[in-house]
Amino acid sequence: MKRIGVADTTFARVDMATSAIRALKGAGTGFAIVRRTVPGIKDLPVACRQMFHADRADLCLALGMPGPAELDRSSAEVASLGLMMTGVLEGKPIVECFVHEREAKDAKELDRLARRRAEEHALNAYAMLFRPKDLARRSGTGLRQGFADAGPVRPVR
Repeated sequence: MKRIGVADTTFARVDMATSAIRALKGAGTGFAIVRRTVPGIKDLPVACRQMFHADRADLCLALGMPGPAELDRSSAEVASLGLMMTGVLEGKPIVECFVHEREAKDAKELDRLARRRAEEHALNAYAMLFRPKDLARRSGTGLRQGFADAGPVRPVR
């Protein structure tokens, strides 16, 4: 049985993990979900590494919400690099799902965006493990997580 790790933070203003887990459970079966919650986004790489080792996760979904300050943007870059390094060192994928507070015009839009992006990234994580051909078929189609899709530059044939 496959294991999917879900890491989230207490810093986020929306419970993205619950949305992601609900989407995963609705996508199919044949996997178990493990979850770790950490204080902030720079703690996510270690949480993912722990899930790879202690929980034997096959893939991790890292959920975070950087705040609006410049320091938060910088912290998100550091966290992102840490997640990439962890994935490379472990030889396992980490699907990074960050929602920057600056992306939304108000709290209502932030809530909707965070939940939708977490769900869509969770479905991508599921596809990476169980339906990689589905992702290949969607290559170059301009899909976006959280906002409206951009669409392909040229019609897909």
